[in-house]
Amino acid sequence: MGYQEKYQQWISKPDLDPSLKAELLAMSEEEKKEAFYMDAEFGTAGMRNLLGAGTNRLNIYVIQRANVGFAKYILSQPDGAKRGVAISYDNRHQSYRFALESAKVLTNYGIKCYIFEALRPTPELSFAVRYLKCAGGIMITASHNPREYNGYKVYDDSGCQLLPEDVKIIVDEINKVENILSVPTADDETFYKLVTWIGEEVDRAYYDAVKTCEINHDIDKSNFKIVFSPQHGADNMPVRTVLKELGYNCIPVLAQCCPDPDYTNTKSPNPEVPASYDLAIKIGKDCDADVVVVTDPDGDRLGVVARHNGEYVLMSGNQSAAVYLEYILSQLKSKGELPVNGVMYNTIVTSDLGELVARSYGVDVEKTLTGFKFIGDKIRKYEKTGEKVFLFGYEESYGCVIKDFVRDKDGVQAVLTAAECGAYYKVQGKDLIDVLNELYEKHGTFKESQVALSKSGEAGLKRITEIMSDLRTDCPKQIGGLKVVSVEDYQTSIKTKDGVETPIDLPKSNVLKYYLEEGSWIAARPSGTEPKIKFYFSIKGKDAKDASDKTEVLQKDILNIVHEA
Repeated sequence: MGYQEKYQQWISKPDLDPSLKAELLAMSEEEKKEAFYMDAEFGTAGMRNLLGAGTNRLNIYVIQRANVGFAKYILSQPDGAKRGVAISYDNRHQSYRFALESAKVLTNYGIKCYIFEALRPTPELSFAVRYLKCAGGIMITASHNPREYNGYKVYDDSGCQLLPEDVKIIVDEINKVENILSVPTADDETFYKLVTWIGEEVDRAYYDAVKTCEINHDIDKSNFKIVFSPQHGADNMPVRTVLKELGYNCIPVLAQCCPDPDYTNTKSPNPEVPASYDLAIKIGKDCDADVVVVTDPDGDRLGVVARHNGEYVLMSGNQSAAVYLEYILSQLKSKGELPVNGVMYNTIVTSDLGELVARSYGVDVEKTLTGFKFIGDKIRKYEKTGEKVFLFGYEESYGCVIKDFVRDKDGVQAVLTAAECGAYYKVQGKDLIDVLNELYEKHGTFKESQVALSKSGEAGLKRITEIMSDLRTDCPKQIGGLKVVSVEDYQTSIKTKDGVETPIDLPKSNVLKYYLEEGSWIAARPSGTEPKIKFYFSIKGKDAKDASDKTEVLQKDILNIVHEA
């Protein structure tokens, strides 16, 4: 069915949601095409898209259809209907409604649903699935995307986002839905019979679990100040509650604490964007804070700004994770609690610094594809076999997990760890940047960065595909004056070095990684959640200036290579 036929099907529905009908009537021909030329798809972290009318947008009908697929998955699990599904949502436009619509479809299939009474962060949803012994979970969120977006993430019974093979089962069932506009939902009697509203009990259990992440309980916290912003999102109460109960001096950015789908008092809800810290840093300067921390709307990512020599310095996700790792492993070692079979997980686009830190303590390192579900799956594997002991997992995009009672990124755990690190090192006369610089002196200086090319719509998708194809068929021999010494193509699962091909033992993914001489690398990957192609840079230098200078040259040259300069 073409986009025009789909449009006519929607506009002709007598009881179509009034707001969506008004949007359809106002569409230009080009807008119709963008809204209907394809169906919203599952990406790296579930389904995420612009809100609005159409099959290529997020709305109640797309959500209902997705839940048909998820319902079939749940029913295929042992006692799936009885064990049920935990459902949470963040502060975004339509989040609560999408949560209810999800439950209405699931209960129509006889599946029990546990719905949070108000917004809760993604990590608490993952925790709730495990705590309530559910067969799965749903999180309504678009994470750190702009306010025009929302999304839908699905979890298995371990609290881990579904892996590609399980998502395929759901997608196959979704594709069997003949009419997206007529998905059956439960009547009120069935809905309320199968729905349980959850809140304080799960909150308390989650907060108590997070508090177990604290390693040193007797640190002097009296002179340590931490400024915190939830960016109008779901982490406000969890973070402030945990820090208060553990005795930390947390100063909230009150203007950004209320749930607000329009993000009125922040320039960006994304901790990867420096402007998102502006108000928090201003408050930090006013109160002479040691650390400023910002979580994203669904509370799974954390950005850290550390005071260093009187300035507030934004740490990348790679940098902060390396410092957390150094602190955790050094403290476990000093207490005689570092296991001999410890393991740390990160991804193929994560800096090498964290790996060097881990291995310096005798901790094994395993890499996964981008997407925290792959880290969650690794945790699950060793939980069953007992072969290794999980110690830390992280991605470069400001997401980490310290303890595995959550199987997704956990901003609450990360805030507590940042606070504990900061307070501990302050007693030692150091700040987080001092510790980072010590790691550079020991392991080499790294500069990590990203360049993202936004390419929206059908034409944008075509261009992203073209760029990746060109990089494969005409592999650069050098980038920015540095020789390409090997190439990893995760779509073909082949690593090529000196003309010799060796297999890559990871699931297939549309990622290319170029290893350069002198210990640097660049990776190219289309985003699984946004209409972008991303270039990741991990550049090793003699010192900070050398690494920065190399990065500037390499960034310019990669854009020249793909004809986007």
